[in-house]
Amino acid sequence: MRTEPWSADIEVLASITASCARVGFELSCEPHTGALLRTLAAAKPGGRVLELGTGAGMSAAWLLAGMTADSTLLTVESEAALVRIAEEHHGDDPRVRIVHDDAGALLDRIAGERFDLIFADTWVGKFERLDEALELLAPGALYVVDDLLPQATWPDGHATEADALLDRLLADARLVPTPLHWSSGLLVAARV
Repeated sequence: MRTEPWSADIEVLASITASCARVGFELSCEPHTGALLRTLAAAKPGGRVLELGTGAGMSAAWLLAGMTADSTLLTVESEAALVRIAEEHHGDDPRVRIVHDDAGALLDRIAGERFDLIFADTWVGKFERLDEALELLAPGALYVVDDLLPQATWPDGHATEADALLDRLLADARLVPTPLHWSSGLLVAARV
């Protein structure tokens, strides 16, 4: 489903953007982050991808654009309106399974499984239950978080939490991390 080297399917991205505007959702991943996710997914042919925090399916569109036909994406979202949008755009893709649930509940159910790429885009697996998410990484797998640079949507005091998360990931002996002061602020780490 690739269209050009830099993008996912432009029509799908535009349609998701319009759907987000209708429901007032403003937290979809940025195009630079999406493009990186597409590349990282392409680096894991046949890989198992986990997304914690589907939102309306924007980052899923980018991940799917990079995934091979034999790759799978498991993505979880707690807000029903956003799940409906994601299902509208990705529900027919046999590679994706969209779960309407709390990300913590999903972590409980998939404990012991292994994934080749995890994009943690919600509190769970990022600011909460980080160790459980990291334990899902197969050797050589990639862990990605975004929104590490100050955002207009951050609540008071969140900068301290983001800095603490970054420090924790940089010090984790299980990871080879690289912070990127680019897009919304990213960190990509490989599991050793």
